Amino acid sequence: MSTLTTPAGRLSALARAELTLLGRSKATLLTAVLVPLALPFSLRSVVDDMDVEEAGLSVGTVLLPAAIGFALLFGVYSALVAVFTARREELVLKRLRTGELRDVEILCGTALPIGATGLVQSLVLVAGSTVLLDLPAPRAPHLAVLGLLLGLVMCVALAALTAAVTRTVESAQVTSLPFVLISMTLSGVTVPLELLPDRLASVCELLPLSPVITLVRGGWTDTLSMSEALGALGTALAWTVLAVFAVGRWFRWEPRR
Repeated sequence: MSTLTTPAGRLSALARAELTLLGRSKATLLTAVLVPLALPFSLRSVVDDMDVEEAGLSVGTVLLPAAIGFALLFGVYSALVAVFTARREELVLKRLRTGELRDVEILCGTALPIGATGLVQSLVLVAGSTVLLDLPAPRAPHLAVLGLLLGLVMCVALAALTAAVTRTVESAQVTSLPFVLISMTLSGVTVPLELLPDRLASVCELLPLSPVITLVRGGWTDTLSMSEALGALGTALAWTVLAVFAVGRWFRWEPRR
């Protein structure tokens, strides 16, 4: 039996094809690769003006989760909204459904190259932060790993869901903007939740990306109690399951004419 007839073989073949297409799109590459790596540097002066020490944080434990948040928002979520929309409007997804590929394999194979890019970016950011920001090794690495992996899956699912309501590749920048802006301002990416008023922070903790940032930051600070870690994990899982269910229910395979 050919390996291409197995789920792993079909997924690998689609991922390689998508990687080729991704390499031809300079705009998508710019969004997925360069923007997430450049944005964290713009936050350094802002973080220096924050009283992060009073919250038990350091410049490194603020900037690193922020950098990973940017990688998830721009390198994975925003880039994939455009990719899913483009493949749908070009009838690529429709043609793929006529073959052996299952729906979940089509979506995962399409997302795999950008998801892998987001993972590599995050690892590069960790290494860079360790050197440039004198950041020590994570005290609870399992929390950071869980947060990053859940963030990747969640952003892929949310990107597919956003693509369902996006008419064109050009409008993808508009439809993805609300989630990006809300996450940047209220999910602890640019301003840690520890610095927000308690009532506001308790509401912001329920936003999709908030538990991801909380778990990643908690991996270095190790200040999360068992209940806080389980609460963040449960919130992230709930959003991920909800997004996956919504994609299965409402994702559009036909072009939006």
